[in-house]
Amino acid sequence: MMISFGNASGPVEPVSLLTLAAKGSLKLTRTTLFTFLADHDRCRAMARHLFEKMQSGAVRANIGQRWPLEEIAEAHRALEARETTGSTVITL
Repeated sequence: MMISFGNASGPVEPVSLLTLAAKGSLKLTRTTLFTFLADHDRCRAMARHLFEKMQSGAVRANIGQRWPLEEIAEAHRALEARETTGSTVITL
């Protein structure tokens, strides 16, 4: 199964459904964040599940850079210029 999420690289090229079937009943879905945020209880349950996984070490955040709040303009410039990787953390 392939899940397409986000659009930073632009639109995805067309995919032939016949090709997916010929390669073994492959699946492709295009999800949106708002589908999962629409149900508040579901959103809270998913957040709780994620944070439990992070606390256990099963999932780790890739923090690529940290910026002090005083340099927020530079942080935005770097994000807009696509000069960042992973998560960006703003510190007080």
